[in-house]
Amino acid sequence: MSDRARDQVRRMLALVPYLQDHGGVPVEQVARDFGVDRQTIVNDLNVLWFCGLPEAVTGDMIDVDMEALDADGVVRLDNASYLRRPLRLTAREALALIVALRTLRDTVAPGAGDAVDRALAKLESAAGDGAAVSGQVELLDSPVDPSVRAAAQEALTSARRVHLLYLVPSRDETTERDVDPMRLFTAEGNTYLEGWCHRAEDVRLFRLDRVVSVEVLDQPASPPEEASPRDLSAGLFQPGGDDLQAVLDLAPPARWIAEYHPVDASEEAADGHLLVRMRVGDEAWLRRLVLRGSGNVSVVEPADLAARVRAVARSALAGYPSG
Repeated sequence: MSDRARDQVRRMLALVPYLQDHGGVPVEQVARDFGVDRQTIVNDLNVLWFCGLPEAVTGDMIDVDMEALDADGVVRLDNASYLRRPLRLTAREALALIVALRTLRDTVAPGAGDAVDRALAKLESAAGDGAAVSGQVELLDSPVDPSVRAAAQEALTSARRVHLLYLVPSRDETTERDVDPMRLFTAEGNTYLEGWCHRAEDVRLFRLDRVVSVEVLDQPASPPEEASPRDLSAGLFQPGGDDLQAVLDLAPPARWIAEYHPVDASEEAADGHLLVRMRVGDEAWLRRLVLRGSGNVSVVEPADLAARVRAVARSALAGYPSG
């Protein structure tokens, strides 16, 4: 989500209770109170006009009198009284929130754990037997050594530097580095420590399941002022100018790759195949992706990469008994 979209969502969440409390109010006053221009408020109202509860039909959605807005410039909001009622969650909605909060609890920033626990306690109390069901849900996360997770959380909470022994699978190499932790988060089924890496002199992400060992140092964590957490709104992987560019031929069973991973361009080919151009930061990752396609994914360009993938595939097949 872009910064502009995030600002609009925050403004609209405040706009509804504001209009409910004020009744008919001139649009110019609304714009002044929210620190934006008139057209921005009108655009927000046009979006609110189509908002409502899940499965709502036209008559159930928030009603904005746009004709009155054109005539006398006064904003009038109707059919939004349900927003004043206490929130009622279905069993499925409560279960989803409980599972999400239990996942979040292991990765929250320092000082936020109590707030998560309070919210979780209220939800579990309201959900009753449904909360017990949530305890049987298996979270699909890569296995992480509990001691590694605990040390990372301790370092983050106490704002102390860590010394990592970290496995880099693409190079089959274990590296040592000192890192000033900035946050822990879970994305795409993996838990990451984000921090300022003194070896790279930049912000880096470290998958906890690839951390061989972690030592919490006595030295305080002190990321430089320019260090900021990565914006994940565009996805975990964010291609750079130096990344490898590859063209893949996706057979119909593998077309999901173009939806799940960012691509620069795509072109329909014969027999339902799809040609996609994508940037890749880790060649080993691309090789694994192609091999996982079981013949439904092939590298078209560059030719040398295609040759290396074929060599790896032949080597893998050679390991199976013939017959």
